Amino acid sequence: MARWFRLENALAVLLVFVPITLVLEFVLGVHGTPIFLSAGIAIIPLAGYMGRATERLAEHVGAGLGGLLNATFGNAAELIIAGFALKAGLQDVVKASLTGSIIGNVLLVFGLGALLGGLRHPVQTFNKTAASLGATLLVLSAIGLVIPAIFHAVADVPAGTELTLSRDISIVLMATYVLSLVFSLKTHSHLYLGAAAEAHRHGVPDGVRAGDAGEHLSPVGTARSALVLLVGSAALVGLMSEALVGAVEAAADDLGMSEVFVGVILVALIGNAAEHSTAILMSIRNKMDLAVNIAVGSSMQIALFVSPLLVFLSYVIGPAPMDLVFTPFEVVAVGLSVGIMALISQDGESHWMEGVQLLAVYLILGMGFWFLPG
Repeated sequence: MARWFRLENALAVLLVFVPITLVLEFVLGVHGTPIFLSAGIAIIPLAGYMGRATERLAEHVGAGLGGLLNATFGNAAELIIAGFALKAGLQDVVKASLTGSIIGNVLLVFGLGALLGGLRHPVQTFNKTAASLGATLLVLSAIGLVIPAIFHAVADVPAGTELTLSRDISIVLMATYVLSLVFSLKTHSHLYLGAAAEAHRHGVPDGVRAGDAGEHLSPVGTARSALVLLVGSAALVGLMSEALVGAVEAAADDLGMSEVFVGVILVALIGNAAEHSTAILMSIRNKMDLAVNIAVGSSMQIALFVSPLLVFLSYVIGPAPMDLVFTPFEVVAVGLSVGIMALISQDGESHWMEGVQLLAVYLILGMGFWFLPG
């Protein structure tokens, strides 16, 4: 019975929304909110399968290249959704989804994980050096978002100058991200091997995935099957993302929400839901190194890799280039989120009350975005 409630079974059940979305849009001609909700739910399991396929491929190609695959495809679903929104000219939604992904991972994901894990384990520990580095990189990314907004507020310059500044900052952020991969995968990889070391200590052989204590171990499958799963899931995510983006404006009007709120809260949650659940499960199992790496690492990847990549892509697929001039409220939200995460990660320990604090900040920011004029 417990096996039934495993995450993969829950994801499999949600796959029914893929054909539902196709029937609603292409057979019944339904548009607006029903398509937005159905496509959004359909993306959740597909994103989960993309992550699972990436992990399986990583286990076949070795630690170095595997880490690079995980780092590159870790936020593939969000990138695909943002790409379609960028193509549709919804730059405000794209920026809002980036903001939502950053604050959602450090506040909602780690907050829920610390709360639920802390209820089972009074004090949970993690590698504070790796966590502090991630938090520091998040501070750097916040600076990259703040400077264009401040420049926009104080400097009376042509729009082209802001685009140039955003592009140059994107180059710096992307270069920093690449160097962070060298640090985590090559020169200081020992700081990020907590999960592998734990598996080795418990006698888990290579090519086998470990679950909860008492769960049966299952082989990871062939590289070819993982590649097929990755390509198939990515194709369906693209199809669902196109439907989702096409219904954003109508859904926002129908639900009485601003497009910024839809991007910050709903779109960000849809793209990260499967990854969110994994981090929370790892916290409950007292595997806090993994949970922190997922939460902080995903936010860092959004800020240092996905954001600048979308700036570059906007010159190719967008109707107009995208800058990094976020709204003041978005900048404040990212700054506060990064700041509180940096404080919590300093001692390498967490407990349930810290989870409550992070969730409180997320709820307060969510209320602010709700009442923010569209």
